[in-house]
Amino acid sequence: MRATVIAELGSRLSSGSGRPKEGVWLFTALVLTAAIPVLLLGGWMAYITADQERSYARKAATEALTQAAHRIEGEISRELQVAETLASSAALDQGNLRDFYLEATRIVAARPLWETAALTKPDQEQVLNVLRPLGAPLGPVTDAESFNAVLRARKPVLGGLGPYQAAIGKQLVSLRVPVIRDGELRYVLTIGLLPDQIGTILGQAGLPAGWAGTVVDAKEKIVARTPDTKIAKAGATTPAVQEAMARGGSNSARTQTREGIDVETVHRVLAGTEGWSVHVGVPVSELNAPVSRSLRLLFGGTAASVGLAIALGLVIAREIAQRRRMEALQSAAALMDSEKRGALAIDAAELGTWRWDLSANEFSGCGRFCALLGLAGARSGETRWSADRIVALVEPPHRAALASFATDCLESGRSSSVEFPLQSDDRGEYWLRAAGRAEGPPNRRHVIHGVLADIDVLKRAETERSHLLRRLASAQEEEQRRISRELHDQIGQTVTGLSLGLKALEQGLAKGGNGEAATEQVRWLEQLAAQIGRDIHRTASDLRPTAIDDLGIFKAIEAYVAEWQERYGIRVDIQTFGRDDSLAPDVAAVLYRLVQEGLTNVLKHANASKVSIVLEKKSEGLALVLEDDGIGFDPEKVGRVASRGGRTSGLGLSGMKERVALLGGTIAVESAAGKGSTIFVQIPMEASEAVR
Repeated sequence: MRATVIAELGSRLSSGSGRPKEGVWLFTALVLTAAIPVLLLGGWMAYITADQERSYARKAATEALTQAAHRIEGEISRELQVAETLASSAALDQGNLRDFYLEATRIVAARPLWETAALTKPDQEQVLNVLRPLGAPLGPVTDAESFNAVLRARKPVLGGLGPYQAAIGKQLVSLRVPVIRDGELRYVLTIGLLPDQIGTILGQAGLPAGWAGTVVDAKEKIVARTPDTKIAKAGATTPAVQEAMARGGSNSARTQTREGIDVETVHRVLAGTEGWSVHVGVPVSELNAPVSRSLRLLFGGTAASVGLAIALGLVIAREIAQRRRMEALQSAAALMDSEKRGALAIDAAELGTWRWDLSANEFSGCGRFCALLGLAGARSGETRWSADRIVALVEPPHRAALASFATDCLESGRSSSVEFPLQSDDRGEYWLRAAGRAEGPPNRRHVIHGVLADIDVLKRAETERSHLLRRLASAQEEEQRRISRELHDQIGQTVTGLSLGLKALEQGLAKGGNGEAATEQVRWLEQLAAQIGRDIHRTASDLRPTAIDDLGIFKAIEAYVAEWQERYGIRVDIQTFGRDDSLAPDVAAVLYRLVQEGLTNVLKHANASKVSIVLEKKSEGLALVLEDDGIGFDPEKVGRVASRGGRTSGLGLSGMKERVALLGGTIAVESAAGKGSTIFVQIPMEASEAVR
């Protein structure tokens, strides 16, 4: 309407007969007067919109900075965990550098962020570096500051960017981890991280096109930057980075990229990196683009102001959509990261995940779930089966427990579990435990989510221990019966004979018999008394070998072996080293019983002609080796029979294992059909030391 009025007024002035120049000036003034409010309103709206867009861009920069920082922190944390795992390698327990060198070489080849791994003594003497052959001379330690920090704090330290070694000729980042054994810092494990790989991680953090990112170490050296991922020379710093760090959180630092682009920077210190920081730069031209666009629209006039209003609406809508899209991407990234962590935890625990939809009568599970059930499944993703097929794998006596487990999950809404056995051709019978939970309101629960774990080892140990306890009780009862029989059949009969002989001697002396008969009667009674003493001594020795207290454990074992060899005619070769009878009484008794049980097993089962026994006391503990040339056996088969409750004669290997386990020791058996058998026993020094 205003334009119509101005056009009409101009038409009137041009058609009038008055002063034309004054009419043109008036028309121009009216146009300008009408345009001024529009221009002011348009300029104000343009300014507000441009300022909002700058705020959105700065906020987006802060969010991108946070995402990049979290990604780099996560990657460094994972690399630190791998480095600490390598530092705890068993090869370093015995100082086996060759095995550690091979292990470190494999890990370096598998980690894209790793360039090398080196092992250095506390006196800064390098003993190995996977980039050089084992035993080759190595240069001095670089980044001595981070090396000394590890020696002081005895904890992992992330160093700065610097030359790793002159022979390598590369700029690397040193990640140092202490190698501590028995409270002593023996080595410092140094991992050389590739700066260009850190730049790759920064580039994958999702920075918008045209934005610049920089990772700076604690000494303000540029470690990596994007889009230019080339590392700056050692010692290179930028005034803008120093200014931003000096501001301690200010987001208004201005600088120029290496490409000459003016940017505003935001930065954040990385947690757990000893002062590293990540910086994100937003091009100033991108921040000021809305302002430039507003100025062009202002000079366009009133008609351009209307177009500007429409454009501003579109820009606002676009920014809102972009913000929502960015938030959706961040949420999706966070969800994906959470799912990855959950999957990693499940894989580390060797669990199989499953889903049971009771309304659809359908099971779905991952590859590990398929492997535990012995089913063929997809390598990735989930595989589906009917619930009837899964239930059919369970033995009929245990199906009711599985159904009760499902009912309990649906009704209670709480976590529940069930244990059941399965049969397979290669493993025989093995046990699994399923744990799950159903979500949702009580009347709408029909899906159970859970995990499946292999508990066969625990079940086998529990069964074997229960079976051993039953056999121990049975053996104790049998020993009591044996002692009762010996007391009754041998000592009791001898005592009866002694009593009758004394009665006869009494009667003969009363009648005044001849002295020779009485003397013969006394000698016979003395023999009976001696026999009683021998029987009592033998019974007492079976319960507690007195030779251990009288002769010491080594001589007691040698005496028992000599007697056993003479009694059964099987040659026994015994060797003892480090003879020292200052052993704890329980350890001495266990050693004696182990030799007894081992020789008893040889006599009953081995059909051997020769037995070798080696007993040695060393600084780390006791070692016992018992070897025979008999028919041999399958140790795994014997273990499975014992764990399944099968019948075995006596306590056997299970009893020996139980005795050794009570002392914190280990026992290993090597045998094969027709090749004899060997038993290795190790008892730690803590258990074998005598009680003072």
